[in-house]
Amino acid sequence: MSSNSNIIAKERIQHITNTIGLNTAVVHAPHRVKPANKVANHSELNPVHFLARSATIYPQKTAVIHGPRRYTYSQLNRRAVALAYALKHQLSIRRGDVVAIIAPNIPAMLEAHFAIPASNAIICAINTRLAPKEVEYILNHSGAKAVFVDKEFVELVRDSKLPKVVIADTGVAASDEYERFLETGYQKAATLGWGGLDQTDDENEGVSLCYTSGTTGKPKGVLYTYRGMYLAALGNAIEAQLRLDSVHLFIVPLFHANSWIFPYAVTAIAATHVMLRKVDYDQIWKILLTEGVTHMNGAPTIMIQIVHHPLAVKLPTPITCTVAGSAPTSTLIARMKELNMDICHVYGLTETYGPITKSYPQPGFEELPLDERAKNLARQGHVYLVSDDVRVVDTRMQDVAWDGKQVGEIVFRGNLVMKGYHNDPEATAKAFDGGWFHSGDLAVRHADGYIAIQDRQKDIIISGGENISTLEVESCISQHPAVLEVAVIAVPHPRWGETPKAFVILKPGLSSDKIVNGDQLIAFCKENMAGFKCPSSIVVVKELPKTSTGKLQKYVLREQEWKGHTKRIN
Repeated sequence: MSSNSNIIAKERIQHITNTIGLNTAVVHAPHRVKPANKVANHSELNPVHFLARSATIYPQKTAVIHGPRRYTYSQLNRRAVALAYALKHQLSIRRGDVVAIIAPNIPAMLEAHFAIPASNAIICAINTRLAPKEVEYILNHSGAKAVFVDKEFVELVRDSKLPKVVIADTGVAASDEYERFLETGYQKAATLGWGGLDQTDDENEGVSLCYTSGTTGKPKGVLYTYRGMYLAALGNAIEAQLRLDSVHLFIVPLFHANSWIFPYAVTAIAATHVMLRKVDYDQIWKILLTEGVTHMNGAPTIMIQIVHHPLAVKLPTPITCTVAGSAPTSTLIARMKELNMDICHVYGLTETYGPITKSYPQPGFEELPLDERAKNLARQGHVYLVSDDVRVVDTRMQDVAWDGKQVGEIVFRGNLVMKGYHNDPEATAKAFDGGWFHSGDLAVRHADGYIAIQDRQKDIIISGGENISTLEVESCISQHPAVLEVAVIAVPHPRWGETPKAFVILKPGLSSDKIVNGDQLIAFCKENMAGFKCPSSIVVVKELPKTSTGKLQKYVLREQEWKGHTKRIN
């Protein structure tokens, strides 16, 4: 084609896109860092491309709902591209830099999930429920170059010397520093668009850092790749059966394993994101009844609160509810069914981009008695289509018998396994021992191949979907000058499923003014760690159960606390 023909073709495309209110520069697919190396039969997988594609095909479709605010895919795309340029030119963000963001589920958080990778940087979304010291550790450990923070959580970074952009969550530049920051990138977004943003030439590069407590209490930075997030997004779109007309209500925080990668899955299908600043059950039911929600995710503890809320009514159309964190009970399944909610039970870890297995319903499940159906759905199932394999192995890495009895550890390999722990080669090597990722979860495998978790190797408490390390809580309590020994376990909780409970032995010979009680120790915890990690109860005891060699027997404490309750199996 001649150069004149090229110009004419571009002008025609420009005329068409101007007619529908789009600028081609904004929506053209991003090019790679090294375009000379491009070949006809390969391109690097990059979840950022989902946004450019959806904005090109469905520019006027509603992309984001946040209270009264609405953004089309054209507008979401423009905002994300502008943010990417602002990052590069206002904050000098370069390839491989880490950019942190501390915010609830708001449009700015969603935009950051595309803009930060679009600037070839690494997004580090930080839990808003952490204490300032914990946030400080993550900012230092990740090597963050800048931090975006919602106005509600500014105190978390009060002492940080990093460049900050405060988000007022108004959508109005006059009253919102974040919106003014976006304005600095709009001109380049309009004139250069995606074409001016160099994208990765290596799909195995790190693109997201998600910090998890792990087993030692020290946060670990789980590093995701472009390729992993792209495939995880497609996996979620398939397994949750997202469609063009889907409306996804975001309850799982975007700081929690990037909301299980659903921001990218929803965008890939050009479905609608409904954002929610906090888990407000009145507001959730208002949204369910007015916005045509078709999908939402959450832990069973969240679903229990939703289905037993005073506003709960049978919904006019079915909603797919993807649940993880623990197995759904027969009571929950029955109640959700009454309200026209279908359960999709998945299992995964932060290290596996969120969900990696699904309890696939088999033909005939619906005809089973409710208890039997719940028992089948409670299993962790089989691996996602986009991953490779899941095994349950013994200590010699041999597969356990498929008899539903022999217990082994769940191990994974494939596209949905993290790249590794950021700046922690020892922990990475341990997790990948034998060429498989070790989950630390103990399970059996049934004759039909379904896996079912029995227990955890790690002393992790799952409270309302949040992971809490017992070792971290013990470490905090042990710093109190009156404490000699401490043991922390999970105990049942009517709302959160389980919460920490501590058993403490005080130092001998304390004077009367130095002796403390449980309430005083809880207050000490609240001063030194995030509130959701603090024990709901601390009991002062004279002794703790131990073996003859002095090893603490936590299972004895667990058995006495869980007596009469159904223990979690996931």
